Amino acid sequence: MKILEYPKKAKVFLVEVRAEFKKVTWPPRKEVYGTTVVVIITVFFFGFYLYGMDVAMSYLAAALTRLVGT
Repeated sequence: MKILEYPKKAKVFLVEVRAEFKKVTWPPRKEVYGTTVVVIITVFFFGFYLYGMDVAMSYLAAALTRLVGT
């Protein structure tokens, strides 16, 4: 491909991208807000859950280590 063909191909690409963006159905703001809240709540829930499991497993590992005496 010759260098002089790049601007033509780039223009065709951008025209096609613009046409595809017109086909996209964007969700309403209320729906985006609702799903964002659900994602944030889920992240915090699993963050605290995994933190609690980590603390419990660390405590269990320490107790077993003390019990075995290694």
